[in-house]
Amino acid sequence: MLYLTAIEPPENFPLGTLIAVPEGASLSETAESFEALGVVRSALALRIIMTLSGHERDVHAGDYLFKEPKTVFSVARAISVGAYGLEPIRIRVPEGATTKEMTTLFGGQLERFDEERFIADAQPVEGYLFPDTYFFLPNANDEQVLSSMRENFDAKITAIQTEIDAFGRPLEDVVVLASLLEREARNMDDRRKIAGVLWNRLKRGMLLQVDAAFLYTLGKGSFDLTVDDLASDDPYNTYVHKGLPPGAIGSPSLDSLLAAVTPIEHSYLYYLADKNNVTHYSKTYKEHLKKKRLYLGS
Repeated sequence: MLYLTAIEPPENFPLGTLIAVPEGASLSETAESFEALGVVRSALALRIIMTLSGHERDVHAGDYLFKEPKTVFSVARAISVGAYGLEPIRIRVPEGATTKEMTTLFGGQLERFDEERFIADAQPVEGYLFPDTYFFLPNANDEQVLSSMRENFDAKITAIQTEIDAFGRPLEDVVVLASLLEREARNMDDRRKIAGVLWNRLKRGMLLQVDAAFLYTLGKGSFDLTVDDLASDDPYNTYVHKGLPPGAIGSPSLDSLLAAVTPIEHSYLYYLADKNNVTHYSKTYKEHLKKKRLYLGS
């Protein structure tokens, strides 16, 4: 009975939790750790099985993950051959996601992900972490995530490098404007038209007056903004500060990046989206106000 009890998985077996075996850890140290963590009922039983099977020196260091309770025999086999049980986790980063949103997304699924360190390292490169579907092992940390996303951005941007060079604006400006387009339009045609509007306004020294920028700092959309918000000295307030915001407001898609450098040439200076998300363009402020009353009732 005692023999069977020592073999069976503990009642508190740590399912879905990373179990670390440090580099250089001995069989004795590993067995004691596994008993303390509830991986095995008896450190002695694990040592005996490993020794009798000739694997007392074959403890493989690394992170282990068990999806179901294992007997001490199965645990012994796993650490003797390095059967870590790690399978890639699929994590989708949506287009337009901010580094804050990414922190929550990855932090909720990766145990080794340091949220504070990630946000500190990621915010300076806001807009340069490409939104995509990623596959990370459960023990991936924040530094690996950041590196992968930054490398993905660099790889993706090469596809439109010719267009960026031909347009002639610095990549920093392109990324910032593309991040605005990501929030302002849903299709490529509108993105290119709105890009034309925004570049036109910048050339004329006009305020951009893009509501989406407030989402980044205040978390508010167009219909939630107050008079005080519009008059605030927030550096991302494009109703007060001329030029582009000081940084991207999220991670733009490749379509938005391409739209930013291939704007449709026109003389429009204003645009608005109606309640059906159809975008209307105007050349003058008078015309813009007329369409605002017509489509938004204000």
